[in-house]
Amino acid sequence: MARRAQLSPDDVGLPRYGERRRVPGLRREEIAMLAGVSAGYYTRLEQGQSLNASAEVLDAIATALRLTTAEREHLSVLSTTANQRTAPVTPPEEHSSVDLRTLLAAMRDVPALVVGRRNDVLAWNGAGHALLAGHLDAASPDDPDTRPNLSRLVFLDAHTRALYRDWPAKAHAVVGNLRVLTARNPDDTRLAALVGELAIRSPEFASLWAEHTVEPCGRDVYHLAHPVVGTLTVTQQTFPVPKEPHQSLTVFTAEPGSPSSAALTMLGQARGQGAAERRAL
Repeated sequence: MARRAQLSPDDVGLPRYGERRRVPGLRREEIAMLAGVSAGYYTRLEQGQSLNASAEVLDAIATALRLTTAEREHLSVLSTTANQRTAPVTPPEEHSSVDLRTLLAAMRDVPALVVGRRNDVLAWNGAGHALLAGHLDAASPDDPDTRPNLSRLVFLDAHTRALYRDWPAKAHAVVGNLRVLTARNPDDTRLAALVGELAIRSPEFASLWAEHTVEPCGRDVYHLAHPVVGTLTVTQQTFPVPKEPHQSLTVFTAEPGSPSSAALTMLGQARGQGAAERRAL
């Protein structure tokens, strides 16, 4: 429904006949015609009354709605999970493996963190902590009760909001990725609770969530205003963790020889100096 509302007859080559439309976007009948299915069948699909659409039908509807590759994959996941729904469950607590922690330590000066199925930070190295959340306890990811959640930080933490110079773009990306996570884990009660909490506490999140944006994490460039080293530009890349399908490794890099790279080096030096001072105390 959200995507249908964003399309106009002009977008898909349909005539307007000069009529005034009562609602924005295309009508259900028009999408059904473009997809080659009956209007009644399409209406049942859109309203969730029919859950047995074939892959061919979904592909035709995706084409009619002009979905992106990521949105097509999302639609396929929704169709699959809709037919496999079980009672709501609370999955066991997540933990990063020893191998991942060793990898984070080896990366040392490259900001990196391991993220779980709900965007919880399961582990980070010193550089990752200093870049994203130096105002938080470095050991907070070790305790499930205190570990940071990236979605919650972006919308509810003033320090994180100030960190991103283009906060709306970051917020949009976070919501798009969270939409992907909820489709993959539809029965996760804690994930559902997280979405509910953010929708209640952040009107901005609620507005973005209603847009049904789908944007899995991959590669993004962010301009930061860091409280210690000032402005810098980093490239964020996210990689799936082998044998841990619900976990990912996120790393941040800067162009070699750039002022941003120098800023990351300065951040590492400041981090080392701070650690030495704490040991002296």
